[in-house]
Amino acid sequence: MLEFIIQNNIVCHAVEAMLFASVACAILGVIITQIQISSIGFTMAHAAFAGAAFGMFLSLNATLCAIAGGVLVAFLIGPLSDKARVSPDTALGLLFGISMAIAIFFIAYMQTLGRGFSAMGLLFGDVVSLYREEVYLLAVICIVAILFVAVLYKEICGIIFNKKIAESVGIRVRPIYYAMLFVIALTVALCLPIIGGLLLYVWLVTPAAIALQFCYRLSSMFIMAPVVAAAISVSGALAGLEYALPVAPLTAVLFSLVFVVAVALSPKRRVTFRKS
Repeated sequence: MLEFIIQNNIVCHAVEAMLFASVACAILGVIITQIQISSIGFTMAHAAFAGAAFGMFLSLNATLCAIAGGVLVAFLIGPLSDKARVSPDTALGLLFGISMAIAIFFIAYMQTLGRGFSAMGLLFGDVVSLYREEVYLLAVICIVAILFVAVLYKEICGIIFNKKIAESVGIRVRPIYYAMLFVIALTVALCLPIIGGLLLYVWLVTPAAIALQFCYRLSSMFIMAPVVAAAISVSGALAGLEYALPVAPLTAVLFSLVFVVAVALSPKRRVTFRKS
């Protein structure tokens, strides 16, 4: 897609993948942070990680198994929270622990069997060994995330404001909530090979947190968060490949540095300081 700008195919694929992944994660991250269920980020990441590890153990397609793992956990959150009478946050914590246990078990078991499996790519990402089809899938999920917010923007705003009030005015909160979980599960599973299970949380939360330092309206956050995420991710990919540095960890560090600067420069911080 960007071959007319970047001639090197490896670099081009890496930049495209980081661009699409960052935009999708940032858009969904705004919803996650505003509903205050940020723990869903690492839960979904590790569910996809567990699915990928299970798939590799059975010699199946890791991406498809990661999607299956993420979707399964997405549709377990609500019933587990209702049936076990625990809060959604507690349900997320339980599913996170279960997913992590499954992933570690299969990775350790494969190493015991001497199958030579390395979890480094799933843990920290790998943007070098990308196929064109994987980039296309990331582009599709990026478009899906954008359309999801564009089509259901009013409903999402109502749910973020207050779930009970949203239900009282006729918004179907539960189907929208499950649709959001499904899109997050797909996004996390497709981003897992390039970002890694341990770093996906950064992409899902930090761009929205940066945008929150400067934005006073939700619509502004939906614009600023993906723009910031795309700029940082593309810069991280180019710098990492240029200087032979690990791309995903480097980009995660850049996100952290930008967040610190954003907090320091935030007009909201200055207003709070003056009031105190």
